[in-house]
Amino acid sequence: MTEIAPIIAPAPSAHDSRLRQIAEELEATFLAEMLKSAGLGEARESFGGGAGEEQFGSFLRDAQAKEMVQRGGIGLAEHIFNALKSHEVENG
Repeated sequence: MTEIAPIIAPAPSAHDSRLRQIAEELEATFLAEMLKSAGLGEARESFGGGAGEEQFGSFLRDAQAKEMVQRGGIGLAEHIFNALKSHEVENG
C-alpha cells in the first residue's frame, strides 16, 4: 500500500500577512458602512441614549464589523487579498 504524504501549506510570509491584514481592514470598513446604512447604532426616537448614543454608535458598528470579519465575514477580504497578490505578480 502506498503512503500518502500530508500536504502542508507553506507558512505565509510577513508580506502576505500584511496584505491579508489590509484586506481584512478594508472588509471591516465596508461592513461598518453597510451597518451604518442599515441604521445600526442610530439614536432611537424615544427613550434613547441622547447625544452620547449618536457619538458612540460608530464605535459599536466598527467593533461589530471587525468581529464579523474575524468570524469569516462575507468573503470580501479574500477577494481583495487575491487581487492584491495578482497585481503584485503582474507588476513584478
